[in-house]
Amino acid sequence: MIVITFYTHHSAQLTNKLIKNSGISSKMAPVPRKLSSSCGSCVIADADEIDFSLLDEDYEAVYKAENDDYILLCSNE
Repeated sequence: MIVITFYTHHSAQLTNKLIKNSGISSKMAPVPRKLSSSCGSCVIADADEIDFSLLDEDYEAVYKAENDDYILLCSNE
């Protein structure tokens, strides 16, 4: 599972739509407590990896969720 955090709620909405349109199951959710996020919303994609072209430019970070832990894959600072 991939968890993507964002600087804005609008960016999360756009990314969720792009991911769904690509055929990957995804949903918007509150950011897990272990992670920090500027807007409080994240997108959870049912995938082992993500095509970064599907992310709105205002994403904050991409994590891989494994056994109740989160591995940072990419940060957009």
